[in-house]
Formats: sequence, C-alpha cells, structure tokens
Amino acid sequence: MPQASVLRHVKANIVLYGALFANLGIAIAKFFAAAVSGSSSMLTEGVHSLVDSGNQLLLLYGQARARRPADRFHPFGYGRELYFWAFVVAILIFAVGAGVSLYEGWRHLADPEPLRDPTINYVVLGIAALLEGTSWGIAVREFNGARGGLGWWTAVKRSKDPAGFIVLFEDSAALLGLAIAGTGIWVSHWTGDPRFDGYASLAIGGILAAVAVLLAREAKGLLIGESADPELVCAIWDLLEQRPQITAVNHVRTIHTAPEAVFVAVSADFDDDLLMGDAESLIEIMEAELKAADSRITSIYIRPEKQADAVVYSRPRRRTVL
Repeated sequence: MPQASVLRHVKANIVLYGALFANLGIAIAKFFAAAVSGSSSMLTEGVHSLVDSGNQLLLLYGQARARRPADRFHPFGYGRELYFWAFVVAILIFAVGAGVSLYEGWRHLADPEPLRDPTINYVVLGIAALLEGTSWGIAVREFNGARGGLGWWTAVKRSKDPAGFIVLFEDSAALLGLAIAGTGIWVSHWTGDPRFDGYASLAIGGILAAVAVLLAREAKGLLIGESADPELVCAIWDLLEQRPQITAVNHVRTIHTAPEAVFVAVSADFDDDLLMGDAESLIEIMEAELKAADSRITSIYIRPEKQADAVVYSRPRRRTVL
C-alpha cells in the first residue's frame, strides 16, 4: 500500500489506532503490576485492556472486510459485515472481559490473598489513566465532530458507524474501571482486608457487562438493518414531490447497507397521462438527482404504483436539534 494511502487509512481510523496502541501498552503494564503485587482488580484490569485491544483489531478487520466491492453473491456489497464484527466485540466484552472480572473477584473473595507493596499498582494506574485519557479524548473529539448538535445518547442511537461509539464506551468504562481498581487497592491496603480488592473486581465486571449489553443492543439494530435519518428521508420526499409528473408519494423506505451507504426504495403514483417511455426517462433523471443530492445514496428503486393499490406511509417529521 502506498505511503499516502497508509497515512489516509490511519487518519481515518485514528480513534481505533489510538485506542489499540494505548491498550496494548496498558495491558502489559497491568499484568506486570498484578504479578508483583498480587492484586485481583489489577489482574482484571489487565484482562480488560487486553480484550479492548482485541476489539480494536476486530473492528479494523471488519472495516477492511466491509470495503470489499459488491459481487453476484452480495449485490449490495459487504458493508454490513462491520456490524457483525461490532456485535462480536460486544459478546467478547461480556464473555471475556466481564466474565473474567467477575470470576476473579469471586475467587479473591473466596480465598483472599494479602496484597504486597501496592506502589507498582499506583504507578501503573497513573500511567494507564494518562494513556486511556488521551485515547478517550481522541474518541470524544471525533464523536463530537460527527454528532453535530445532537445529544450524546441520541447521537449514539442514530449513529450508523459503530467503531466510534464502541471505542468511546470502552474508554469510558476503562477510566471508570481504573478509578475503581485504585480505590479497591487503596482500601484493601489501608484496612488490611484484601476482600475489598475482590469487590473492586466484581464492580469492574458489572460495568463491563452493562457496557457489553448496551453495545450489543446497538449493534443488533445495525445488523438487522436500520433506516436512514429522517432528514435524509424527508430530503428524498422533497425531491420527488417537486416533480409535477408525480401525483403522490406512497412511501420512501431506506436501509443502511454500510455506515455511508443507503438503499432507497420508493413507491410513487405517476400521472396517468405520462407515457411509458417518458416515465422511464423520468425515473433515470430522479435517480441521478437523488444520488447527486446525497453521496450516501448508493442504490435506488423507484416503483410506479397507484396510490389506491400501494402500501402508504406518512412522511416522517424532521427531528429538531436542541
């Protein structure tokens, strides 16, 4: 791959690469600190960072697979394969990240192991917080640029690119996990009761499980197929209604076949006096106009259909940005 292409690829995926390199370094440091100090919560944090690193690799792999061109087996392309890998990431966070954390916490409570000198833990946690904070800052900046004026939760639900919000949630969970791990280690050392370190592991596992369920829910919606934003649907509706040859728009159906690719299906009632040849030419012109109006529209199907015979859906309302 030419150097310019590599630089464009890295820049386009700066959130994933930033999180990947940060988590790899943090995972090594956490495992070392856990071996030296015997901390249960530090071990679970190491597993957490290792799982996050694997997740970023899976998302990068999914993006590469999703860019494959359409073929006769997949005429709309492979864009939604990214959604599959996003769902796999959610499963890994739940099964490995949360599962190991909960098991390690339970094991530490059942057989408490006194902590050794916790100094190495505090040093590693501080470095990890710095690296995770940097990665989190990059994710927030990129997500803010993409969400426009929408609220955070609304932007997550409407986002069609899972890579951005997955890293954002992972990094947020990681920073919270670092705070919990540090608190558990400090309380265990201060009280002399190592069980608090196990409680911290259980809390980290609970956070990871909650994040995994949230991400799985969003990834499932994308995998099944979500419609385009109401603004895009309304823009399509506007372009169709401007044509005097169209007497009524019965419905406009859309589905994302990739984060930046939308399939559009239209049912419209054409003027009865319009000749077949003129209708075909009009459809070609409207398809060209729609694709020119929004680059996300990649495939269009326009069906002339009498309103009395068609399934009619009301025009969606544009969402107001507060």
